[in-house]
Amino acid sequence: MANLWGKHWTKRELLERVGDISQIADVRKSVLADGNNTGVEVFDFATGSGFAFTVAAGRAMDVVAASYQGKALAWRSSVGDPHGSFYDPEGLEWLRQFFGGLVATCGLSYAGAACTDEGKKLGIHGRIGNVPAKRANFGGYWEGDEYILWASGVMRESGLFQDELELQRVISTKLGANSFTIRDKVVNIGWHTTPLMILYHCNYGFPVVADGSEVLTPAVKVTPRDADAREGAETYFRLHEPVKDYREKCYYHDVNAGSDGRTAIGIVNREMGIGGYIRYRPEQLPRLIQWKQMGQGWYTCGLEPANCLVEGRDKDRATGRLQFIEPQEERVFELELGVLTNQEEIAQFEAEVNRIRG
Repeated sequence: MANLWGKHWTKRELLERVGDISQIADVRKSVLADGNNTGVEVFDFATGSGFAFTVAAGRAMDVVAASYQGKALAWRSSVGDPHGSFYDPEGLEWLRQFFGGLVATCGLSYAGAACTDEGKKLGIHGRIGNVPAKRANFGGYWEGDEYILWASGVMRESGLFQDELELQRVISTKLGANSFTIRDKVVNIGWHTTPLMILYHCNYGFPVVADGSEVLTPAVKVTPRDADAREGAETYFRLHEPVKDYREKCYYHDVNAGSDGRTAIGIVNREMGIGGYIRYRPEQLPRLIQWKQMGQGWYTCGLEPANCLVEGRDKDRATGRLQFIEPQEERVFELELGVLTNQEEIAQFEAEVNRIRG
């Protein structure tokens, strides 16, 4: 049954009181029509609990914005939601297309820093996040007393004499929910063994990110990426006020899995009583990167489950970390992202993280 406004409701009870369930919860399709956003197809979800998020079919079915009762969960960059046709693969130019958002997918054949790997120049974070979805669809249906809202799409990173990878994505939530799930299937539709790098760039922002906010992680080990991150590494988990000319810091977390095979990570603002979390399977995504950027305007903390690190495909290859996907092979990745809405939920989540850490 749907949990709404402090009460559980059956399907019959709700439908007796509305002309259409969209009065309470819905997913709607629209197309952006302003500046470099023009032509980007989006699906706007509202679950009825005050939780809302936007999925951009025009940008790999990524979650470009999310909020709870008017409080933003995700950091948004100044670029808006540019159409994928503006994508420039060279060097750091990917950043001109980076909307931030709650989920920005990086990959599929490369992610992380720009590099040259086996003679091939690769830009930052790959192509897939700029690919519009084919067969993009959406809807809602009753399953007993639960009402399911969903959207799906298929993206291909492929070309003649190139890698041929397909990402099949389904995003779903429920009436009354404060979370959604992502189920991704990556398929090598070609006939050559191909590098597989996938990273979920989950970017939390104000007011989840604020002075005094904390990162909750079941990490048994946290490793700074470089000299910038080593400075102040003992407070990797503590967030603070914006700082002029802040130099980003990245940390690698070695996390445990719980009894159900999943781990749980999040960021909480105890003072305001709000937080965001991610649950996923380390078996599928064995790396976790924390991106700490406390700059003015560039004020975010990213939690990034991945199957790779972020120093470039060449370094992952050299260290033996680089994963490959065989012809016609399929890989599945599943994540749950949600909001912690009060102090009790924050305390329960912190206890869960501590149990997983062991």
